[in-house]
Amino acid sequence: MENKIEIIETIGKIAVFVMVLLSIFLFTVKTKNHLSNRLFGIYLMVIAFDLIGLFTNKTLEYPIIHNLKMASSLLQLPLFYLYVLSACYSNFKIRKKHVVHFILFFVFFILLHITTRSNESLLLYEIVGELQFILYIVLVFLVLKNYKTIYRENYSNTNYELYKWLFQITVFSCIAHAFVLLRWYASNSKFQEYVLNINILISLSVLGITIFFVLKALYQPDLFKGINSNLNPINSFLDKKTSINNTRNNDIKSKYIPKLTSYMVEEKPYLDYQLTLQKLADQIQIPEKELSLLINHYLNKHFFDFINEYRINDAKTLLKDVTKKEVTVLEIVYQVGFNSKSSFYTAFKKVTGQTPTAYRKSVS
Repeated sequence: MENKIEIIETIGKIAVFVMVLLSIFLFTVKTKNHLSNRLFGIYLMVIAFDLIGLFTNKTLEYPIIHNLKMASSLLQLPLFYLYVLSACYSNFKIRKKHVVHFILFFVFFILLHITTRSNESLLLYEIVGELQFILYIVLVFLVLKNYKTIYRENYSNTNYELYKWLFQITVFSCIAHAFVLLRWYASNSKFQEYVLNINILISLSVLGITIFFVLKALYQPDLFKGINSNLNPINSFLDKKTSINNTRNNDIKSKYIPKLTSYMVEEKPYLDYQLTLQKLADQIQIPEKELSLLINHYLNKHFFDFINEYRINDAKTLLKDVTKKEVTVLEIVYQVGFNSKSSFYTAFKKVTGQTPTAYRKSVS
């Protein structure tokens, strides 16, 4: 048993140290994404404060500090939710209304102090904590779903690294929380002997997740570009009946579709890997909202699917050209407007059902 306790304490100390170190990095690194980095740093610091319970019980000697540590767990999900918003939306700002996310923390800090952590207050704390976790996880997934939809409707670049990163963190949070629930069940049942083993799993999972965060920070420091929060999914326009009547719809289609098609063929704006709906609207001189309706609704394609079809067609032409045999697939990736080999391969296989290399062999 003593060996297991030592293992838990050692892993806990390492995890807390790495989290604090990463937080300091996020607070001090020079970047345009100050808010998202700082929110993530605060989120990690709050988790680190909670994790000190893995290797010390000295906070019990100071009731206020111990109550603060317990109540701080109710800050973790709100901070994570705000971080997701700030990472997804480049113009997100903390406003007075966001104070509502921290009310439970203050309420339970006071309640635990007044009741001296009575059984009733601890039970209420656990119930509210679980409900809060479920609520915020649902909110985070809704934000990510909305972000992905808006991204596909307004951006031509298929880089989903930010979405993948936030989705991974959310899933990891759910897994780590599952271990916490398992520990709670074991400690309140006949399986109390397994609590230490579960604590080892918790400490290892936390350490593994923390190391994953560090590696992401080192290898992908440009994750947090975000999109404009004023953008809305095209369906929201239609749901609110802001789309124009059928006669006007037909006018848009007959007027703008030929113009859009000829511009795409003649000017090839899709070769710009940073092409966005707004950029294309400015170039072709079609109102952005009408262009969005035209592509996403009338043509029934997401903007980046629409753009990538042109890129893939260009790639197919280059792959078929026998005079271009010496041109590598990687060179073709950047020639046709993609910004990464992986995104090109994914899009190409989606359209053709083959990898670029297999396609080149099949047509040679």
